[in-house]
Formats: sequence, C-alpha cells, structure tokens
Amino acid sequence: MSRQAHGHTPAAWTGVVVSFAGFCVAGVGMIMASPIIVIAGLVVVVAGGVVGMAMKAAGMGKQPDPKVEQIKAEYRALRTAQAGTAEAVTANA
Repeated sequence: MSRQAHGHTPAAWTGVVVSFAGFCVAGVGMIMASPIIVIAGLVVVVAGGVVGMAMKAAGMGKQPDPKVEQIKAEYRALRTAQAGTAEAVTANA
C-alpha cells in the first residue's frame, strides 16, 4: 500500500494533525470538567476533516494512477462486451 501513497499526502497529514490537536483539547476539557473546552475541541476535530477534504479537493491529496485508470477502462470495456454477448444469446433463445 505504501507504493500507492495511501494516506501519505499533505492533505491526509494536515487533517490528522488538526484532528489530533482537537482530541487533545477535548481531552483537556474533559479533565478540567469544562464543557466549553470539550465542545471547542470537538469543533477542531470536525475542522480537521473539513481541512483535509478541502486540501484534497485543491489537489494535495492522492493523485490518480494512470495505470489504475487504464485497467479500470479495460475492465469496463470487457464487462460491456460480455453483457452484449449475453444479450445476444438471450435474444436468440
């Protein structure tokens, strides 16, 4: 999986670091028995997910592998051809 950069992108790392900081803030708020700090930490956790998705949309996430896209296209073509053959056999019956 490491060859495919699974999670090894700036978007993924930034989202995880921001979310981790939010969990830490929420944890401190729980120890201090402060609901406002807990809620603030949870807001930061959600913000981490939003930041990660925004960075991915901006092109900082995993880029599509041309080989994988080619294999998907070949698979779709094969499935379409097989479906066409099955319909022809059914129509002749």
